[in-house]
Amino acid sequence: MLLIGQGTLASWQWAAQNWAALAIALTCFSLVVFAVLLLAKYVRICLNIFITTPPPLSMGPVDFERLHGEVVRFRSFDGTSLRGMHLRAADRARCKGTIVFCHEYRSDMYSCARYARPLIEAGFDVFTFDFRGHGESSSRGKYHALQWPSDRELEDVLGACAHVQSLLLSEGKSPDIGLFGISRGAGAGLLAASSDPNIKAIICDGAFSTETTLVSLMKRWAYIFARVKLVYENNPDAFWKFLVWLLFRFAQPRLGCRFPSVHKALKDMQPRPIFFIHGQRDSYIRPEQTYLLYAEAPSPKYLWIVEGAKHNQSVVLQPRQYAQRTIAFFCRHLAGDNVDEALITSAAPAKMS
Repeated sequence: MLLIGQGTLASWQWAAQNWAALAIALTCFSLVVFAVLLLAKYVRICLNIFITTPPPLSMGPVDFERLHGEVVRFRSFDGTSLRGMHLRAADRARCKGTIVFCHEYRSDMYSCARYARPLIEAGFDVFTFDFRGHGESSSRGKYHALQWPSDRELEDVLGACAHVQSLLLSEGKSPDIGLFGISRGAGAGLLAASSDPNIKAIICDGAFSTETTLVSLMKRWAYIFARVKLVYENNPDAFWKFLVWLLFRFAQPRLGCRFPSVHKALKDMQPRPIFFIHGQRDSYIRPEQTYLLYAEAPSPKYLWIVEGAKHNQSVVLQPRQYAQRTIAFFCRHLAGDNVDEALITSAAPAKMS
């Protein structure tokens, strides 16, 4: 008992002599615990929104006549069975090339009609397909389709491109193809193009990078849900990037997929023509996201911000200009025709020769 009493007395004496150091240590420990609990709370909020909240995206009205072609089954890169459809130009002897169409989230392969009909009439073949978990394509494991382009959508696009390229090679043609992506499909297409050099020309309507979009959305979410101003005021970009990193650390195992960076893929991509289209009134994926991607893209590159258009609405608002510019882009950069660049960059009259 005496020894215990002496030990306690010695501890109190040591604490009294080093009270300043103890106070600093306890303060630091409390701050660390506070920061961990705070981050855990708001990462949980962001995780729930990231996974369960449907995006307020404007879908194109389904008021177009469906296109019908040769329906086929093919495999994604991970073996998932997908449905696709070949839409062929009428003049087979003068086919200008093949374009793979990647539809937006919550759509299917038939949505290509509004975008692809003018291209088919101009002499291009189009291959459109259902991403996994959409239309009549299968899905595997615990994967659940979200609005963010993941490695699963990347595998689907690569599988579609490989299917088309294999068919072209069997016909004695070049495996070079074009790619036309809408929203999430555009992001998945850019990821695929960074690893497939046979994708020679790309149109992206409403493209975004998951990382940079999440940073923007997190700032809005934090302002709405956070009760502590520290969460949303005067924080550097590194803070928000760290939050995104934490979000991915929890979300990816739960969802059974990864979310590659479209932003980084563009930085590493070998030069090839890319045409970015975005609605000026897009309030969910704001035009700034396309400006960021455009800045990272190699040349030649084009940008068209469609005045007054919301998400996925550019083709609805400006159908004639949309058809003119997309046809001119693929004629010049996929078919190799002598096309005046003014047909891509503006609505000014120009001629194809």
